[in-house]
Amino acid sequence: MNLMEQSLGQLARQIPGASRVFEAHRFDFCCAGHRSLRAAATAAGIDGEAVAAELRALQARGAATGEPDWNAFADAALVDHVLHRYHAVHREQLPELIRLAGRVEEVHGKHDDCPHGLAEHLNGMARELESHMQKEETVLFPLIARGHGAAAAMPIGVMRAEHEDHGAALQRLLDLTQDITLPQGACATWHALYTGLRTFRDDLIAHIHIENNILFERFAPAAVQ
Repeated sequence: MNLMEQSLGQLARQIPGASRVFEAHRFDFCCAGHRSLRAAATAAGIDGEAVAAELRALQARGAATGEPDWNAFADAALVDHVLHRYHAVHREQLPELIRLAGRVEEVHGKHDDCPHGLAEHLNGMARELESHMQKEETVLFPLIARGHGAAAAMPIGVMRAEHEDHGAALQRLLDLTQDITLPQGACATWHALYTGLRTFRDDLIAHIHIENNILFERFAPAAVQ
């Protein structure tokens, strides 16, 4: 199939390194991975054929990334990876980020670039993400681990919809922090906060990508748009 007509999720799943290309062009390949490359490029006002050429170059050289081939993982092993690499890690990341954000807002509230409202926003993200992960851990993942993923289309639909909400929350995070850009002369706490935010954002994007574009596709393939 022409790369332009394949979905971002399909391409990210099939071509090692494609996710980096999409990140560079600000294409949402995790929460909106059902969009075709053509649709994503058109929406962004970017030459889709040029992006396709980048992807073909990756295919041609094999693009060794060091990332495991998640497509080769058994369902239960992929679930276990998500639980330990992402669920557990998010629960460690967010409380510290909330603390740091509160400290920056408290000390630097008069600074023009202070991310006012960030601590509150992260608190909301933590609540929503915890609720989401609990649903996966108590309903969806046990179904998949027991070999009943084919019966999980409804909870998968719910999880995908909530992933879109997480994507919107990540965009709000970028808006509050000017794309996580430190102002000149930022203190050590501000540096630590923004370093942590970048890691959290990257982790959440990778988390949603593995679920939406790899695990969920095995049981409820999304239609390309």
